[in-house]
Amino acid sequence: MRLQSFITVTLFVGIFCIIGCSKNDEITVIPSTTPAGNTSATTTVDPYAAIKLAFGINIDPTNLENYANQGKPAYIVKNNLGNNVITDKTATLGRVLFYDKNLSINNTISCANCHKQNFAFGDTALVSAGVEGGLTIRHSMRLINTRFANEAKFFWNERAANLNIQTTMPIVDHLEMGFSGENGRGSINTLIGKLSTINYYKELFKFTFGDSVITENRMQNALASFINSIQSFDSKYDIGRAQVNNDNQPFPNFTPAENQGKTLFITAPVFNAVGLRTTGGLGCNGCHNAPEFDIDPNTLNNGITGIANSANGLDITNTRAPSLRDLTNAAGAINTPMMHTGVLRSLRAVINHYNTINLNPRNNNLDPRLRPGGNGQNLNVTEAEIAAVVAFMQTLGGNNVYVNKKWSNPFLN
Repeated sequence: MRLQSFITVTLFVGIFCIIGCSKNDEITVIPSTTPAGNTSATTTVDPYAAIKLAFGINIDPTNLENYANQGKPAYIVKNNLGNNVITDKTATLGRVLFYDKNLSINNTISCANCHKQNFAFGDTALVSAGVEGGLTIRHSMRLINTRFANEAKFFWNERAANLNIQTTMPIVDHLEMGFSGENGRGSINTLIGKLSTINYYKELFKFTFGDSVITENRMQNALASFINSIQSFDSKYDIGRAQVNNDNQPFPNFTPAENQGKTLFITAPVFNAVGLRTTGGLGCNGCHNAPEFDIDPNTLNNGITGIANSANGLDITNTRAPSLRDLTNAAGAINTPMMHTGVLRSLRAVINHYNTINLNPRNNNLDPRLRPGGNGQNLNVTEAEIAAVVAFMQTLGGNNVYVNKKWSNPFLN
């Protein structure tokens, strides 16, 4: 009887493999003992099966996108990467986390809801939608060239000491992604337990870190690696900058208006005793230094003191801003509303704001560069100067960052 049963099972397995196994199936040999004491081979699970099922060709663990060794122009020298090291593995995991709605309490919101690739990783909404009708308090900041800056702190009010810390703060915010531990909601540990049950995270964390253990620190590391990898250096400005020795020289590929706007942007203004510009430029470079166009870490409030969607609110704590790169796209269209309130929706409106700074007695945090001699600055700009500066700022928008697959949603549609 035993011999007959063994023959029957063997025949069944053989027939199953003939009709059910293809030559492309991945096979791993695992020893198993037969009644006769021999070893045989069995088919095992592909270590990336769940990754392939969730992402298809969008993520290939054996041929990762290049995040770690991207080129950059020689004139870009700033770097606030800190202790975060970009690897292809960590950035790939970060890409998945960035786009995964499982990171919200009700599976409706991901980081990408507020930071959209087609708008330079910003949001066209005044404030962004969170879970269960929640809204962000400030306009969502664009995430372009975050690592190429002197300012290491994040958020408009710089409440995160670095990008790693920033990445999970929206996740635990009650209004944004909801894992706040408040009002009966779970905490970050609840989220970690949730992600630990998802097969593609078991494989991705093991692939990235050597084991499948999920921690907040590992999530922060991966998300920061992905965000730090998002870079844009293919604008009209970059084409011109590569042909000269410094920003003060005329760019060969610029129009006369664009070169004039560049000079006005870079050159500091000269004020008289009452704060009226008499000569010089507009001095934008004092806070948004070329060629990175990042924000000066010492910048104080810029005169925008309101609160989004509030008629009389006061908030003077906002002292950070994103890079001015890709404020517009390559066609010159504004990507997102500007300032922490989203109150300015055109480059002309931005220039008009800085043209005349009215001192607010409640704003004791106004940047001194905007109050020369204790007076609110008056740049006294002309229409031709406004048009020139607008033309120049529109040269800062690239192309690749909007369409490159490695920064896109990896989930299958």
